[in-house]
Amino acid sequence: MKKNSFKPRKFAVVGAGPVGCVVAAFLARGGYDVTLCDVVPSLLEPALEPGIVLEGSDNFQAGVSRITTRVDDLANDPPDVIIVTVKATALPLIASALEGFTGEGRYVVSWQNGIDTERVLATTLGARSVMRAVVNYGCTLLKPGHTHMAFHQRPHYLQELHPDSREAAVGICAALTACGLDTHHTDQIRNMVWSKAVNNSSMNPICAVTGKTMFDVINDPILFNLVDSLLKEGVSVARANEFILGPDFYPDTINYIRNAGHHKPSMLQDIEAGRRTEIDFINGKIIEYGVRVGMPTPFNTTLRSLVKALET
Repeated sequence: MKKNSFKPRKFAVVGAGPVGCVVAAFLARGGYDVTLCDVVPSLLEPALEPGIVLEGSDNFQAGVSRITTRVDDLANDPPDVIIVTVKATALPLIASALEGFTGEGRYVVSWQNGIDTERVLATTLGARSVMRAVVNYGCTLLKPGHTHMAFHQRPHYLQELHPDSREAAVGICAALTACGLDTHHTDQIRNMVWSKAVNNSSMNPICAVTGKTMFDVINDPILFNLVDSLLKEGVSVARANEFILGPDFYPDTINYIRNAGHHKPSMLQDIEAGRRTEIDFINGKIIEYGVRVGMPTPFNTTLRSLVKALET
């Protein structure tokens, strides 16, 4: 493949929740052919007509090209890029449904929270076909096709899993950037995944358990002590596993959280909606990687147990 020769025009976004609506709307506004896929028909219909509405840090409306409730329908006219935005808990099922769609010139991007989501996809689809993104916006679905963006801290980052797919990854970054989702290619995606996951691990479960927004938690002295303990425990596990977070990770994370405002993170949204959370791919992974290096993780273990109790 010649350098920068991959110029995708057709995208599919799997998942019509808030994260999927954001990426679908930006791509549609950029003039790309976009198919939005979700098993819930009511989430899809407004995306086609009158179009997805974004408000908050970004404000516009854009309609996708088509909608479908079946991932299998994508085989009829395969997209160049499939962007997976569903909860990590659904990944095995999604990976199975996408098997056979990938191949030369077609790629799947994990556009999700959590650690090792891309590895779940690659187990079924192969490393050459899979890419991982780290996304830096927070959003809430107000109603189907209508999303509030609490913050949008550009850029986002993306990397291929296999070196043969590097130029395709660069081309996907260019397409996302052209439509306003400024995305940089990186060779440090696992470090970035861990940076975001440790950040999320310190805030998401506390919000989920207490029902408080990020602003409320960070400004409560007692809860802030718990944020601090979770954050430092996650940093210790990451560094023990030789992930690079950077020398200013702690103060940068605290500043990031303080700027999030009255935002309900996805884990709290899931608890309020009676859905399973992604706790196993965030705090659960920190516990798992702690076991690898013989490091106890009492704070993550406790919060994971509390969130799992709320799921049932």
